Amino acid sequence: MTDEERTKALRLARAIASDISLYNEQKIIKGVEQDNLFDVLKEELDEGRDLYRSRVSPEVYTTTNFFDRAVVDIIVRGKAHVRSKIW
Repeated sequence: MTDEERTKALRLARAIASDISLYNEQKIIKGVEQDNLFDVLKEELDEGRDLYRSRVSPEVYTTTNFFDRAVVDIIVRGKAHVRSKIW
Protein backbone atom coordinates (compact mmCIF):
# COMPACT_ATOMS: atom_id res chain seq x y z
CA MET A 1 0.00 0.00 0.00
CA THR A 2 1.42 3.33 -1.02
CA ASP A 3 1.39 6.46 1.10
CA GLU A 4 -0.97 8.01 -1.44
CA GLU A 5 -3.44 5.10 -1.14
CA ARG A 6 -3.25 5.37 2.62
CA THR A 7 -3.89 9.12 2.58
CA LYS A 8 -6.81 8.80 0.17
CA ALA A 9 -8.37 5.99 2.21
CA LEU A 10 -8.08 7.97 5.44
CA ARG A 11 -9.60 11.03 3.77
CA LEU A 12 -12.46 8.97 2.32
CA ALA A 13 -13.20 7.28 5.64
CA ARG A 14 -13.32 10.64 7.42
CA ALA A 15 -15.54 12.17 4.73
CA ILE A 16 -18.03 9.32 4.98
CA ALA A 17 -18.06 9.50 8.79
CA SER A 18 -18.53 13.28 8.60
CA ASP A 19 -21.53 12.86 6.29
CA ILE A 20 -23.07 10.29 8.63
CA SER A 21 -22.55 12.69 11.53
CA LEU A 22 -23.93 15.69 9.65
CA TYR A 23 -27.10 14.01 8.41
CA ASN A 24 -27.92 12.05 11.57
CA GLU A 25 -27.26 14.53 14.38
CA GLN A 26 -30.39 13.78 16.41
CA LYS A 27 -30.07 10.01 15.99
CA ILE A 28 -26.48 10.19 17.20
CA ILE A 29 -27.36 12.28 20.25
CA LYS A 30 -30.18 9.90 21.15
CA GLY A 31 -27.92 6.88 20.59
CA VAL A 32 -25.23 8.30 22.87
CA GLU A 33 -27.76 9.22 25.56
CA GLN A 34 -29.36 5.77 25.46
CA ASP A 35 -26.06 3.88 25.02
CA ASN A 36 -27.18 2.21 21.79
CA LEU A 37 -25.39 4.37 19.23
CA PHE A 38 -24.22 1.54 17.00
CA ASP A 39 -27.67 -0.07 16.99
CA VAL A 40 -29.33 3.24 16.11
CA LEU A 41 -26.83 3.93 13.30
CA LYS A 42 -26.53 0.36 12.02
CA GLU A 43 -28.06 1.10 8.62
CA GLU A 44 -26.04 4.27 8.06
CA LEU A 45 -22.79 2.67 9.23
CA ASP A 46 -23.35 -0.41 7.05
CA GLU A 47 -24.04 1.81 4.05
CA GLY A 48 -20.96 3.93 4.81
CA ARG A 49 -18.77 0.87 5.24
CA ASP A 50 -20.03 -0.56 1.94
CA LEU A 51 -19.26 2.71 0.16
CA TYR A 52 -15.79 2.81 1.73
CA ARG A 53 -15.13 -0.82 0.75
CA SER A 54 -16.18 -0.13 -2.84
CA ARG A 55 -13.80 2.81 -3.17
CA VAL A 56 -10.57 1.43 -1.67
CA SER A 57 -8.42 -1.51 -2.69
CA PRO A 58 -9.06 -4.88 -1.02
CA GLU A 59 -5.61 -4.61 0.58
CA VAL A 60 -6.45 -1.27 2.20
CA TYR A 61 -9.83 -2.54 3.38
CA THR A 62 -8.54 -5.76 4.92
CA THR A 63 -5.34 -4.45 6.49
CA THR A 64 -6.50 -1.18 8.04
CA ASN A 65 -9.23 0.03 10.34
CA PHE A 66 -9.51 3.50 8.83
CA PHE A 67 -13.30 3.48 8.60
CA ASP A 68 -13.79 2.35 12.21
CA ARG A 69 -11.27 4.92 13.43
CA ALA A 70 -13.05 7.67 11.52
CA VAL A 71 -16.37 6.66 13.08
CA VAL A 72 -14.90 6.88 16.57
CA ASP A 73 -12.94 10.09 15.90
CA ILE A 74 -15.74 11.97 14.19
CA ILE A 75 -19.03 10.54 15.37
CA VAL A 76 -18.33 9.29 18.89
CA ARG A 77 -15.76 11.86 20.03
CA GLY A 78 -17.75 14.59 18.37
CA LYS A 79 -20.55 13.90 20.82
CA ALA A 80 -18.44 13.63 23.97
CA HIS A 81 -20.38 16.58 25.41
CA VAL A 82 -23.66 14.59 25.36
CA ARG A 83 -24.60 13.06 28.71
CA SER A 84 -24.30 9.30 28.70
CA LYS A 85 -23.94 6.36 31.05
CA ILE A 86 -20.85 5.28 29.16
CA TRP A 87 -18.79 8.37 30.09
